[in-house]
Amino acid sequence: MAGCNGVSDADWLSASFNHGWTYSQRIAAVDAGRGLVELLAVHYTHSSRDVWQQRLQAGQIRLNGELVRLDQLLASGDQVCWQRPPWLEAAVPASWEVIFDDGDLLVVNKPSGLPVIPGGGFLDHTLTGLLQRRCQLDGESRLPRPVHRLGRFTSGLLICARQRETRAKLSAMFRRATAGDQGCKKIYRALAHRNLNVHCDEVATIRVPIVQTAHPMVGKVWVAADSSRQHDSKQSESRVLTALSTVRLLERRQDADLLEVAIQTGRPHQIRIHLAAIGSPLIGDPLYGFDGQISSAATPGDGGYCLHAHRLVDVPYRNRLHGFTACSPRRLQMKTER
Repeated sequence: MAGCNGVSDADWLSASFNHGWTYSQRIAAVDAGRGLVELLAVHYTHSSRDVWQQRLQAGQIRLNGELVRLDQLLASGDQVCWQRPPWLEAAVPASWEVIFDDGDLLVVNKPSGLPVIPGGGFLDHTLTGLLQRRCQLDGESRLPRPVHRLGRFTSGLLICARQRETRAKLSAMFRRATAGDQGCKKIYRALAHRNLNVHCDEVATIRVPIVQTAHPMVGKVWVAADSSRQHDSKQSESRVLTALSTVRLLERRQDADLLEVAIQTGRPHQIRIHLAAIGSPLIGDPLYGFDGQISSAATPGDGGYCLHAHRLVDVPYRNRLHGFTACSPRRLQMKTER
């Protein structure tokens, strides 16, 4: 397995077509009486109303197992299915360093660019899909499944477990940590734009809440809830999530700051949002810019930045607290570590 996220050309899974997928939704009472195309366009904003109409006309969408008319109105309890045809999945890195494996718990150093679970245009080209293939080839009956998430372009420590009981305990621990309750400590490394207000001898605390707001490409995105300005109505109606991070400068470079970021909560895109909010956006982040500005031409799933889950501390497993460290990619290593 490749170490320090060094993935050679031979370690990539080439772009290929999957076998398609069927997505289904049960219609809630609140949506009864709406048109089918209207509902799909409102709930699934990755595609326009015209695109959904074309899919319906092509016979890809069924209502209660039957083909449906354009003017079909929905009833509570209806089952809507979209039979998505096969699509091309992008190439992804297909190897990783194993940090720990005792037959139940599996800790890996996930490479940047590899999705953990299906979503965002990926179905088979994911860590879970690759783990399943390897288990089948090795004749292993128990599939390691992730107990928490990392974004596609975030590298580093990811914990999986084979036994259901282990997964349940660790998943519950990560959920508590997400809300800020006591749990394991999650420490990241990030390459950010230089910020002279961040110093090597200080730990900066960021307590900026996170909220959803409208976005033209994906419907909604998570952003910093800025109490100093008037939110638009859609943002003010959204649930506000408390979020807490601490930042320490590890190394000041000519064109960047190497930062250590510890998160006490695990909110969506928390590090990217918090660093942007204090004037230290990740270099290469296409969505979150200086002063919390959001690009209307990018989505949360777009990459280009360097963010690495470097350490996990106090992970409870088999009546002990464990710690794990994943070697950082070269750009996120200090000079003394090279």
